[in-house]
Amino acid sequence: MKSILIVDDSPLIRRSLRTVFEQQPDWAVCGEAEEGIDKAKILQSDLIVIDLAMARLNGISASRMLKKLFPATAVVMFTAFTNPCFRKAAFAAGLDEFVDKSEGATSLVRSIQRLLSSELPIRSANAA
Repeated sequence: MKSILIVDDSPLIRRSLRTVFEQQPDWAVCGEAEEGIDKAKILQSDLIVIDLAMARLNGISASRMLKKLFPATAVVMFTAFTNPCFRKAAFAAGLDEFVDKSEGATSLVRSIQRLLSSELPIRSANAA
């Protein structure tokens, strides 16, 4: 069973993602958070889904911290902010995948499936 931590400041997004993820075989949502660093330290999940825009610490800074703390944990940014500068900064911070919220949960699930099915995290072809 692969564990997933959902980090987003919107309770609606967190609940929606939990519903989608829990329909997947061998996935379990181990937690949800508005800010994910403390929760990630406690839960040590296999994968973290994080938003870019959050109340205190943005997703890029949080991803950088998470990858330093847990380099083997895959981090996927799921965000409505798709400016190429944000994408580049996110990958520079160590992000494993970047998914536009407008692409929907199906695209996010496919990205997570790729990451969780590989022994080593896959760097997205969209990183450049």
